[in-house]
Amino acid sequence: MKLRCDVELRNRMLPSIGLSSRGRSSRALLSIGKHVDRGLYLLICTAKDRSGARYKLKDNIETFFIRFVEDGKATVRLKEPAVDICLSKADSSSLKSFLSAARLAHRGSDTDSLPLLPLGPARARDVEKPKKKLSILSKKDYPLTSSFPYSLEQLQVSYCRLTRVDLRMLSLRALRRLDLSNNHIKKLPSAIGDLSCLAELILHNNHLESFSDSLCSSSLQTSLQHLDLSQNQLQVLPARFCQLQQLVNLKLDHNKLLRLPFHIGRLSKLRFLSAAHNQLTVLPASFRKLCLENLDLFGNPFTQANALEHTIRLTFPLRLQELASRAVVELRIPHGPHSVPLHLCHELDFSKACACGRVCVDSYIQTAVSINLHLVSHTVVLVDNMGGTEAPVQKHFCSLLCYCEFMDGCVQRDLR
Repeated sequence: MKLRCDVELRNRMLPSIGLSSRGRSSRALLSIGKHVDRGLYLLICTAKDRSGARYKLKDNIETFFIRFVEDGKATVRLKEPAVDICLSKADSSSLKSFLSAARLAHRGSDTDSLPLLPLGPARARDVEKPKKKLSILSKKDYPLTSSFPYSLEQLQVSYCRLTRVDLRMLSLRALRRLDLSNNHIKKLPSAIGDLSCLAELILHNNHLESFSDSLCSSSLQTSLQHLDLSQNQLQVLPARFCQLQQLVNLKLDHNKLLRLPFHIGRLSKLRFLSAAHNQLTVLPASFRKLCLENLDLFGNPFTQANALEHTIRLTFPLRLQELASRAVVELRIPHGPHSVPLHLCHELDFSKACACGRVCVDSYIQTAVSINLHLVSHTVVLVDNMGGTEAPVQKHFCSLLCYCEFMDGCVQRDLR
């Protein structure tokens, strides 16, 4: 029976002579087993003392303090010597099993059911501090037979020619930063969304062709702050991409993106956006809602905005489906595949806001207007080699009346 955790030994006699009983905790391997005298002992091995210190268990435990056992903490108070063995940073289920075994050893009952082994020195890897950070920068260093340390918070695996994400990485529940840049990954598993602490995901220079809807609906919604998808093969991002509402930094450079996420304006915490060298011809209407510190859209083939060049998808009169869809969006009526057909859900996800404040779904007039990007970002990398900081942004109108009023306003501004 073994347990890996942090251990602090407190001598209860020291305060009586004016000394502090507090010490430093250290990583240790605790074992319960039989010694040469056939007695049951607790062996505590640390990096400084891998041979370990033995403590008799039978009839020698005064009490257990287990109030915080669910947090991986407990204390075992021994009678002789008068020490408290304070345990912390343990797996809660393993700690419970270990304490149960210690209790049985103390009573001296049912010990035949315990998995007891002869006590011996610990291996160096058993008592080293939990590893928080690991970088693997070549294929020859990639672990094929051993697993990744469970305690990792930062993991970088680059230049290893990975074609898929290793499933062993997806069991690292403490992971906060995952860097898989400079590999050959084509697809991301949905299980990445189970890494509930993941704040940074670096996928620079891979072969990604898509970013799945399932990741946008996972726990990444509340954790992911930095996402680097630059130098891949992405053409579009899913409609629900903007559910990743904790994003602060988004890198999309050197892809094949034809458009940015339709509801990108919902990323209210986004401060750094780079989408240089893609195939963007126009920005989505919600782009105006962003409040950025730095914006880079250099090297995109933006079209010249012309309000007279428009797309008309209006029907007269409006279809019943369009009227119902507008009502669902404006009244914020809950909907989903369980209540309406999937293709209607998709249309509702792409509802447009008119200048008058109303919405339109599948019946609208679309044009593009030019905006100065300094309206949405403090710092703007020039859009082209001509020193421009303007780009075309989509604009939608729910009716012919709204479009005509907009055009009248444009004409009056030009006359001034």
